[in-house]
Amino acid sequence: MSDPPRTGHAEAPPVPRAAEDRFGPDYGENIQRLQGMFGDCDDVLFSEIALGSGERATLVFVPGLSDIAALQEQVVGALQQVRLDREAAARPADWLKQSLPVASAGEVLGFDDLAHRILSGSPALLLEGQAAAFSLALPKWDKRSIEEPAAESVVRGPREGFTEDLASNTVMLRRKIRSPKLKMNFFTVGEYTRTGLALVYIEGIAAPGLVREAAERIGRIKLDGILESAYIEELMEDQPSSPFPQLRSTERPDVCAGALLEGRIVLLMEGTPFALIAPVTLFSLLQSPEDYYQRSVSATLIRWIRYMFSFIALFAPSFYVAILTYHQEMVPTTLLLTIAKSREDIPFPAVVEAFLMEVMFEGLREAGIRLPKQVGAAVSIVGALVIGQAATASGLVSSPMVMVVAITGIASFMIPQYQTSIVYRILRFPLMLLSGIQGLVGLTLGVIIIVIHLCQLRSFGEPYLSPLAPQHRKSWKDVLLRAPERKMETRPQLKQSRNPVRQSNPRGGRS
Repeated sequence: MSDPPRTGHAEAPPVPRAAEDRFGPDYGENIQRLQGMFGDCDDVLFSEIALGSGERATLVFVPGLSDIAALQEQVVGALQQVRLDREAAARPADWLKQSLPVASAGEVLGFDDLAHRILSGSPALLLEGQAAAFSLALPKWDKRSIEEPAAESVVRGPREGFTEDLASNTVMLRRKIRSPKLKMNFFTVGEYTRTGLALVYIEGIAAPGLVREAAERIGRIKLDGILESAYIEELMEDQPSSPFPQLRSTERPDVCAGALLEGRIVLLMEGTPFALIAPVTLFSLLQSPEDYYQRSVSATLIRWIRYMFSFIALFAPSFYVAILTYHQEMVPTTLLLTIAKSREDIPFPAVVEAFLMEVMFEGLREAGIRLPKQVGAAVSIVGALVIGQAATASGLVSSPMVMVVAITGIASFMIPQYQTSIVYRILRFPLMLLSGIQGLVGLTLGVIIIVIHLCQLRSFGEPYLSPLAPQHRKSWKDVLLRAPERKMETRPQLKQSRNPVRQSNPRGGRS
C-alpha cells in the first residue's frame, strides 16, 4: 500500500475511500465507533474534557507514543480556557491552529486515517458538533542514540550512523546535503504495520526514469507487514533468485550522501537503521567509504588488495582442490612432497576435506556472531585454533588444507559489504564440487557460469558489471583506481544519468 508523496505545500485532509469511513455530525456516535476500533486496546486512552464554552471534546492518545507533558500543558489547558464561537465552529481547523501552541493540528475526515495517526504518536482531538477529527503532532517515544555502525567502522571518517527513527535519519541526510534539490517522497507500506518509507534523490542529478521506476515498484508492494528494509530489498530487486545483492544496504549517512551525489536513489525505512541504495554494481559493493577519506595512492593500493583477496575468498579452496586432485604436475616437487607427506594418513579426498573444513569454519563464524560480544570473538578464535589443531592431529584434515581455509576466511573478512561476503561463501561450495569432479576444467566452467550470470544481471536497469561491461572508460578512475579528487570531474556513468559534471574547476585552488 502506498500514500501519495508528501510535499512542502499545505495539503487538504485526505478524503476517505468509502463513505462509511467518514466522520458524522453525531459526536457520541463518532466516539463510540472509535472506541469500537480500539476495543481491547487498553494502551489507547480516551480522555474527555470540557471547553470553556461548555462543548465537549475528547482526546485519544497512546501514552508511550505521545508527549503527555506537552499534551497536558499545550492542549488541555488551552482548550479549557478558550470558547468555540460560531465563527470558530465554521472553521475549526483555523481556530485550533490559532488557539493551540502545537506545531501542527491537521484535520482528518476518516476513521482509518485517524487510527493510523494515533498509533503513530499523534494524539487525536474530537470536538462536539464537528464531522471531523483533528490530529495533533506531538509524538514522543524512546529511541536509540546516534552511534558509529559496528559493521561499517572506519579509521578516518564520520562516526555517526542511522537509527531506527525515520525522522532522525532524514535529518542526518539533510545535514549532509543542504540543498532544496534533495527531495524526499514519503510512502506507507504494509497493510497492518503501516511502515513509513522515504524515497530520497537529488533533483537534477538522479534520472527521472529511475525515480519513477522506484516509486512504481514501491506502489506494487502489497504485503501485510514490513518489518525491515530486507523485505523492501527482496520485493524491489530485478532478479530475486540471484544470490548477488542488487541493492546496497548501509547504516552510514555519508555513504548515502555520496550515492545521492552520484545520481543514485536512497530508501529509508521506519524501524531499521539500514538504508538501501540503488542502482549498484559489483564494484560499488567492493568499495569502502574509507576509500574516499584516505589519500588516493593508499586508497588505490588498499582497493587492489581488496580485489585480490576477493578472488582468494572465492577461488582459493577450489583451486587447491583442483590442483591437488588432477594437476599435481603444476606444483613444485618439494612442495608436492611436503603436501603428500601431510596427507599420508588422511582417509578423505581433497574435496571432502575442503568441505569439512569450510563447514566447520562457517559454523564457528556463525557461533561467534550469535554468542554475546564478550565471549563471541574469544570462542570463535579459540575454537578455530583448537578444532584445527585437533582435526590435524587426529588425521581428519591436513595442515595445508587448514592453512588454505584460514586464509580464505581472512580474505572474506576484507569484503566491506556483509551481503557480498555471504555470496562469496555460498559460491565457494559449488565451485569446490566442480573442482573435485573436473579439476581446473570444472573450476573454469563455474567461473564462466558466474560471469554469464553477472553479465545478465541488472540493478534497476543498470548493468551489474558496469563500467567494465559495458565499457565506460571515464568511470574506470573510480573502479580500477581511486583517482585524486581533482581528477573526479564527472560522476559515474549510470543509465539515463543527468548532470554528469561534478566540479567546474578540477584543479582545485590552482587557476
